[in-house]
Amino acid sequence: MTDERNQNQITRKDAKNCFVESLNDVFAIGKVHLNFAAYDPNKPAGQRQTAGVHIFIAADEFMELCRKVSCGEFKYLWQTKKKNNDKEPLYQSLGGTSAEKLAKQNRSRPDGMSLSRTFKVMTADRAELLLVADSGPGVTTEKGLITPKFGNKPENHVAVSMTLDAFGELLLVTQAHYQAWLTAWYMGGCKTVQPKIYNQKPQIQNAQSHNSATSAPAQSSFIPDASLGIGTTSDEEDLPF
Repeated sequence: MTDERNQNQITRKDAKNCFVESLNDVFAIGKVHLNFAAYDPNKPAGQRQTAGVHIFIAADEFMELCRKVSCGEFKYLWQTKKKNNDKEPLYQSLGGTSAEKLAKQNRSRPDGMSLSRTFKVMTADRAELLLVADSGPGVTTEKGLITPKFGNKPENHVAVSMTLDAFGELLLVTQAHYQAWLTAWYMGGCKTVQPKIYNQKPQIQNAQSHNSATSAPAQSSFIPDASLGIGTTSDEEDLPF
């Protein structure tokens, strides 16, 4: 497929008029990208999307979630919450883009607030799981965290229902791709599987080590579409969004 987003797609899970896909386009900055989209099939082609939320999860946090799925801990937590009718999320991730960063990108919100993105994995009544992604106004705290301020009225809302097995497939195949990318990275930079580099920092080598070892191939920097809107808390200086 010629569409760049589809080329970066690892896997996709569909529900009624919505889907979530995992992408490999931010592995180089230590994150996993989940793209949530809702659509109206009755609208003309090119105008069908009704909502979209991009979620970016730190790789170490994502790997820990994969561990819980692999060892059965996640299923045990799910069973316990179902038994106790506990509606608290099984997993929750908060992120977004600060108002300051939006201003630097000339993408300030009309209300001047930060952009909050939230991702929750919930138990569901008509399905085993519900993956919910929301975005809307938020506030940046003193620690750099972006807390949502949209209550139960997000500007964008996508909820994808799925089975426990499908959730495991989504996570574990994405984990396999990330681990393959890490292996290629440490092996010297296999260009066929490396994602684009988002921020190139100068590297200093002494003459002795340069002469005694072969350097990895140079990689050109790449600035992605700002509409991805990556924004987290502690690593904002490393992200060009």
